[in-house]
Amino acid sequence: MSKTYRSCNSNQQWLLPPSVHDWLPANDLVYFILDTVNELDISAITAKYEQEERGFPPYNPRMMVALLFYAYCRGIFSSRKIMRACGERLTFRVIVGDDISNWWTISDFRKLHLKQLEDLFVQVLQLCQKAGLVKLGHIVLDGTKVKANASRHKAMSYGRMPKNLTVKQKMARKLRTKKGRETYSKRKSIVEPVFGQIKRARGFVQFSMRGLEKMRGEWTLVCMTHNLLKLFAAQYAVAA
Repeated sequence: MSKTYRSCNSNQQWLLPPSVHDWLPANDLVYFILDTVNELDISAITAKYEQEERGFPPYNPRMMVALLFYAYCRGIFSSRKIMRACGERLTFRVIVGDDISNWWTISDFRKLHLKQLEDLFVQVLQLCQKAGLVKLGHIVLDGTKVKANASRHKAMSYGRMPKNLTVKQKMARKLRTKKGRETYSKRKSIVEPVFGQIKRARGFVQFSMRGLEKMRGEWTLVCMTHNLLKLFAAQYAVAA
């Protein structure tokens, strides 16, 4: 006697066109990102478009911000991969609908408004503060290695770097003290998990943009979406 399987029909027709919202839970991350972006002040971004009346109407800036935020939260950093996800993933379709932008439009939007996206970091941090996740004023400094999108012909080797790194020497001396060792040991529970989640869980191991200022801006975008994920998890835990 043969095994009975559930019927499968990939060519099934729909009586009415389905809504993508019917296929996602109400507490999905994409809805949280859309609601959060709607609360942010992005006037610094829209101001650039308001000053130009020529040309074809641009993509909605708030939609583009939400697209970048959600893509970075999901560990998709390449503009080409973001464009592909818009055509293949249901959650991305909730953001863009049928108006899928080209990869160079996504890339240009990120480069053009990188400074303005950096400024949104403070607004996201304030949302986290309201949720009781952070206390402003407590700053932790640490570092981790992330590959740069740099030409191998332009990169500086360690042998060519300056030798008089006095700040580093002072820090090394401070860490050798008893208090310094106690402070340094806290990084295992304060800072290292953040780097692990960003690099391992989300897969951010290389910058997409070149130049120190652009890399700083992209790192701010990565950290900002990290905070958004923490805020989403906290709100979901409260709701549960």
